[in-house]
Amino acid sequence: MIYLDYQATTPLAPEAREAMLRWLGGPESQGFGNPHSAHRMGREARAAIEVAREQVAALFPPGGRAIFTSGATEALNLAIRGTAPLAGEGGGLRRGSARPPETPAFAGAREGMGTVAVSAIEHSAVGDTARAVGATHAIPVDSQGLTDPTSQLPEDTRLIAAMQVNNEIGTVQPVAAWARRAREKGALFLCDAVQSYGKLELPEADLIAISAHKFHGPKGIGALWVRDGVELCEVQTGGGQEFGLRSGTLSPALIAGMGAAARLARDEQEHDREHVERLWIRARELFAGWTLNGSAGNRWHGNLNIRRDGLDVARLTSDCRDIMFSAGSACASGSGRPSHVLKAIGLGDAQAKSSIRLGFGRYTTLAEIEEAAARINGAAGAQGL
Repeated sequence: MIYLDYQATTPLAPEAREAMLRWLGGPESQGFGNPHSAHRMGREARAAIEVAREQVAALFPPGGRAIFTSGATEALNLAIRGTAPLAGEGGGLRRGSARPPETPAFAGAREGMGTVAVSAIEHSAVGDTARAVGATHAIPVDSQGLTDPTSQLPEDTRLIAAMQVNNEIGTVQPVAAWARRAREKGALFLCDAVQSYGKLELPEADLIAISAHKFHGPKGIGALWVRDGVELCEVQTGGGQEFGLRSGTLSPALIAGMGAAARLARDEQEHDREHVERLWIRARELFAGWTLNGSAGNRWHGNLNIRRDGLDVARLTSDCRDIMFSAGSACASGSGRPSHVLKAIGLGDAQAKSSIRLGFGRYTTLAEIEEAAARINGAAGAQGL
């Protein structure tokens, strides 16, 4: 089996797995304590969490803190919903001390909150959440899948959301310019860095969302980085954990694994980038007869989204069933709908449905790329393409 679906999830790093083992804890273990308990086992679990928090924070810009969540979807919901009531209070942006305790939790969309400007190729965790909260504005992309930071925005824009690396076509957005644009408008800038954390330098944003399983950590854990002075309201009520913003008992095992994966990503960043570049160059040679979707230059080269007009992707997937690749975003697989990202860059339904995405990274070998290309090209050729 050859795994080429790194945008959907990445293999768990052995170092991350090792870091998790102590905290999984059985009845004879000392590692199963609740990190919110005051006794010694609880304090030890809490200490492990804080070590991991520092490891995760090391790849973020200075001057902020990481709030652990169940993943990027929850982190993005916390960012979008957690800033909405503050905007509705008269608002716009408030950069002050910590969240005031009298601020009510978010209960639903309210008028007067301002508009959330969202790029047309954002993940549904951003787009759907923004629409659920209130008014939205779609920031268009060009045929290369790139946004223009000088695009016109509504006067009442309170939040701008632009992902750094697109999960479907890999294009890298000018997020530093978007951060400056947000500051000029007195708005917040939210960056979905799920595909870029540990790979690229992150922007000077106000809010950044990540997910551990996209950088060789475990599934079920992520984080929202919040710049100092940016206020959030509690979205998930309960015990008041995570600075009073995200209630729920934290998992020391998942967080320790995330921390170890973050430390490894930082240590191996340059090596990983060079390795991915070698794989990209070879893959482009091997798939020379295919059309690339999205920019070739402004792109994370671990994402190869290509198409061949007339291709029956379902048949291709069946013929190459031991090669793990995607017909689009894994989050939308099975829907039968063409990718909204591919549609946004101008592809028709037929072109979008004849596209595949190959994702590779740290543990992919050159031999795997070559074998997969031979098999996929052979199966496409059998379709007369």
